[in-house]
Amino acid sequence: MGDSGRLSVGIIGASGYGGVQLVRLLMEHPGVEVVYLGGNSSAGKQFSDLYPHLGNLVDLTIEPIDLDAIASRCQAVFLSLPNGIAHTIAPTLISKGCKVLDLSADYRFKNLETYKNWYGGDRQDQEVSATAIYGLPELYRDRIAKAQLIGCPGCYVTTSLLAIAPLLKQGLIEPDTAIIDAKSGTSGGGRTAKTNLLLAEADNSVTPYGVTHHRHTPEIEQTCNDLAGREVMVQFTPHLMPMVRGLLATVYATLRDPGLVREDLITIYTAFYRASPFIKVLPSGTYPQTKWACGTNLCYIGVEVDLRTNRVIVMSVTDNLIKGQAGQAIQCLNLMMGWEETLGLPKLSFYP
Repeated sequence: MGDSGRLSVGIIGASGYGGVQLVRLLMEHPGVEVVYLGGNSSAGKQFSDLYPHLGNLVDLTIEPIDLDAIASRCQAVFLSLPNGIAHTIAPTLISKGCKVLDLSADYRFKNLETYKNWYGGDRQDQEVSATAIYGLPELYRDRIAKAQLIGCPGCYVTTSLLAIAPLLKQGLIEPDTAIIDAKSGTSGGGRTAKTNLLLAEADNSVTPYGVTHHRHTPEIEQTCNDLAGREVMVQFTPHLMPMVRGLLATVYATLRDPGLVREDLITIYTAFYRASPFIKVLPSGTYPQTKWACGTNLCYIGVEVDLRTNRVIVMSVTDNLIKGQAGQAIQCLNLMMGWEETLGLPKLSFYP
């Protein structure tokens, strides 16, 4: 523990949107002390030079990435980096005794061949990768509690899996009929300048992308296979929405039992998530809005059955930067430390 008796924490890649959420949430977390912010491109700058609005609380300089120095100062390290970098850093930190939580795709896949097929690059960290636990607390809480390395899920994946998990685990749907139609705010694209994220391009427009080949598809399917106990294929289509934050995943699937009605499924969902404080299953006839989740680590789920088509429709919303990224990583850290799962995580949205 640090001088304050709190856990000493570092963030590598603190300058992106995921990093700045981590900084904001961890500065208000009663169990941790942020002692290191790292990033080579911004090294030497005050964090408040990049984010002046945090200067009243954050008095830290961004430092170069020196793994020996980080390991000597930090007991837990968050990696908020582009895909393909974490796997060159994590093994060293793990060997020096740090707990590591990776927000990129590097440690999300059980099979490294799947990672290479979708993300490219070479991997020399097979042994370390085999110890990584998938960081979705609602499904893998017990494993996360014992882990040293967490591969945190993507935002689309989190929101989609929370919607579909009870259906697959309980065998309620024909698995290969699942279609996921998802929509995200532009912050999901990161802070790097990109033409499609310019206000003039994204505003007043809804844009599908990655149709049939989005990188989150194999990640969704990996957990669906685990839940269903068989190979499952899903149809996943993401869309960019003209808003900053928030994510809606609408899942459609054919029910195995045509006699199931909405109230049955709400009962099943409520029971499935009874020990999950961040999942809010909505009452009959109520459907979630992205605004409800913004600024929180909550996931709101609405369930409907179309008796005419024999399909279930599940609507799931999160804040893509919190439950979809930084908040979920902190939720995992809480479990790893044996703390209350909700510690330091917001439960009330900014509204309206």
